[in-house]
Amino acid sequence: MAGHLRGWARELRSPLTLLLVVACVVGGIWAAVTLTPDQDVEVLGQQLSVGAQAPTATVSGPPRIVQIGNTSLDVPDVAIYGPLRPQLTIGPVQRNETAGDAVAALAQGRSPADALSAIVTGFEHWYGWATLILVAVVLGICGLVGSLRVLAMLRFTVRRSGAGARPAVVARRLSRTLTRSTVVALAAALLVWGVSGVLAVVGAQGLRDARSLTDLTGAHHVTPSPVGPTVSGVRGVVIGDSRVARLGGPVAPGASAEDVACARSTDSLAHQISTAIGDEVLNLACSGARISAGLRAPQQAGGVQVPPQIGRLKQVEDPAFVAVAVGPNDLNWTDLIGYCYAAADCADNFTAGEFGYRLAAFDRDYADLLADLATLPSHPRVVVITSYDVLRPDAQCATTRGPLQYPGLTPEEIQLLADRNAALNQVLTTGARRYGFDVVTPPLSPLCVPDGDGLGPDLQSIQDRYPFHPTAVGELRLTIPVVDRVGVPAPVPPP
Repeated sequence: MAGHLRGWARELRSPLTLLLVVACVVGGIWAAVTLTPDQDVEVLGQQLSVGAQAPTATVSGPPRIVQIGNTSLDVPDVAIYGPLRPQLTIGPVQRNETAGDAVAALAQGRSPADALSAIVTGFEHWYGWATLILVAVVLGICGLVGSLRVLAMLRFTVRRSGAGARPAVVARRLSRTLTRSTVVALAAALLVWGVSGVLAVVGAQGLRDARSLTDLTGAHHVTPSPVGPTVSGVRGVVIGDSRVARLGGPVAPGASAEDVACARSTDSLAHQISTAIGDEVLNLACSGARISAGLRAPQQAGGVQVPPQIGRLKQVEDPAFVAVAVGPNDLNWTDLIGYCYAAADCADNFTAGEFGYRLAAFDRDYADLLADLATLPSHPRVVVITSYDVLRPDAQCATTRGPLQYPGLTPEEIQLLADRNAALNQVLTTGARRYGFDVVTPPLSPLCVPDGDGLGPDLQSIQDRYPFHPTAVGELRLTIPVVDRVGVPAPVPPP
């Protein structure tokens, strides 16, 4: 017994064992954190992945929230000591029924205990898998080091004893030493790993008071301030981009510099609705507008700084409705179409990932825009206009061929663009319906489709100055479902 204890004591003092312990602790924990896949959970109607950040040389650091691999936000005022720092990967944000119920629960002051429980359970699963990987890596390191020690000892013994050396005897002598060093290294790695887990749990206690992602990241919704003079006598307002400003249409005589810069035409959606309902409709739409630069922030257009459309909208007294057209500019849709024209096959992983990132960013901006519209004092009827497909997969005409120097669009590429447009429309529709807003689909005929009523195409072709934008006929067709939602005011009876 005493000899057995002396053997363990010698092993604990051995420099080789101490080096092995350091290698197993550092390498094992790094491998466990790096190689363990994040665990997927559903929290407040959102898909989250729970895991840990890659280890760093710092003593402590904050937990982290990552939006679909695109935006990283450290959680302020929470410090976790040790190498194990939780990380939540979110996105893209979904506005579904489950998420809506969760938002309602938070608004009513109910604690999101289920959400916290789901995150904790996900982290426990992650920690369990990471522990198994840690054990496997430590045993692998010990096995490799043990094999090298045996080979080194055999070479030393052969050189010293010559042909009389007996490898089996040497191996038996080393077996106890190698077993002890492996046990010591594994115990040390598991001890450090356990302490790291405890420190992570203790440090994460600061997350328990968080009631939303806003609380975690310190971000807050800030709505644009009112801009410009008060506007009265207007029944409705149109906000958005070039599709409803009607890029390519005639500009009204005496138009302001802003109207010219924004390409607001005399046959815009606002003008068409105004004609249909017999009442004034304000056109704030601007060509090139995005949510982040045009609707919720100033926009540079044709050398003119255009105030935020939401800020201008807030100066309109009691509008009955607001028509909204956003999305393609936020996704740089022109770039996506142009790339498909120029590439023999645009269905590559790089552009697919880029589209996913852009859609996730748009989803966040769109959430802010919906919140702006939902908090307007007059509570107008909001009509969100979805995006339209410009071609059918079986289309065959000059527009599909494109310029001579480009390969043009194949049926597969047209279908890819249609699928991505459907993904955009899903975000637009889900968000609008979550707030109780109306959604209309533009009844526009794609290009390359024969004109059945003799009125001409609904969209401008690749040969026109502004391809894929509505023509005057297309804008008129777009007006029909919007007017159907906002309604025509009843005539006032004569006194």
